[in-house]
Amino acid sequence: MQTEVVLMGGFLVLIVSVLMIDLLVVGRKSHIVSTKEALGWTSIWVLLALGFYVFLKFYGHLLHGIQTPAELTEVVGKYSPDLRFKLTDFNGMLGEYRDHMSMNYLAGYFIEQTLSIDNVFVILLILQGFSVPQKNYKTVLFWGVLGAIVLRFIFIFAGAALIQRFEWVLYVFGAFLVFQGIRILVKKEDQSKDPRDSMIVKYLSRYLNITTEYIGNKFALKEAGKVFFTPLMLVVVLVEFTDVIFALDSIPAVFSVTLDPYVVFFSNIFAIIGLRSLFFLLANMIDKFRFLNIGVSILLIFVGIKLLAHTWLEEIGFKSSYSLYFIAITIILSVVFSILLPEKEKA
Repeated sequence: MQTEVVLMGGFLVLIVSVLMIDLLVVGRKSHIVSTKEALGWTSIWVLLALGFYVFLKFYGHLLHGIQTPAELTEVVGKYSPDLRFKLTDFNGMLGEYRDHMSMNYLAGYFIEQTLSIDNVFVILLILQGFSVPQKNYKTVLFWGVLGAIVLRFIFIFAGAALIQRFEWVLYVFGAFLVFQGIRILVKKEDQSKDPRDSMIVKYLSRYLNITTEYIGNKFALKEAGKVFFTPLMLVVVLVEFTDVIFALDSIPAVFSVTLDPYVVFFSNIFAIIGLRSLFFLLANMIDKFRFLNIGVSILLIFVGIKLLAHTWLEEIGFKSSYSLYFIAITIILSVVFSILLPEKEKA
């Protein structure tokens, strides 16, 4: 348990440190993020995510402090019931467990990254709907990411505890994901909805003093003994609220790949922190990938069915690598079809 806490704390400190360097050193002045800067930070986050994959492949057993065959059997029975060992010696079994764990992490990471694309659509709509100056985008997304880390930590470990106690929760998750996937597939885009009309914004506006203008990158100020919040604070709250809604899709989706809360948490976190830089890359070309929404809906339906049929899949020896292949093929085809079949411009 002590090893788990130390490693979890160490990785969280690393993630927050890199985020703070980006905000306080690299981006200490509010500015419009260029494509070059966004590409640079996207590369850094992807490399860190892949670095964690390498850590899991060689040292993943340390996350659960596995030192003996009995501890390995207990952890596998709890978090990886679908794993079937081919080797019989402890070191060989430990290697198979780490391979299984690292592959599940990669699959979860790519699922979360793909589902985050929908999140980019909504965040862009919020920022544009509130006429947020582009130089303040980075600040909003920074605090949005920090809030997402805290909220997802709570959701994931609470969800893992529920699953361990009530396995039928997996079937609820599965049915919900299939429903969400079908809903995205058949719904029509509503670009006319103004984020300022959302219920949470109306509620906050009723009880808080909110300025009508943006004041630099400030969230609040004090005048005449009263505290006034700027529209930037509303935007951050709305972005956080949006992440909570999307977490209802993405967290159960990753649980379809693995029941290990640490793997689910880090696959979520590395994808979410990369979302901020990915946002600036995709914001100007999101309309070019018209089939990404279809890809997202197919992935949701796939992982939902995988959860509903998890007992049968374990019996037939369904490998986690199969999920990774399906995810990769779905993403690639969505992008390729978007490029080959662009949407015709309306007259």
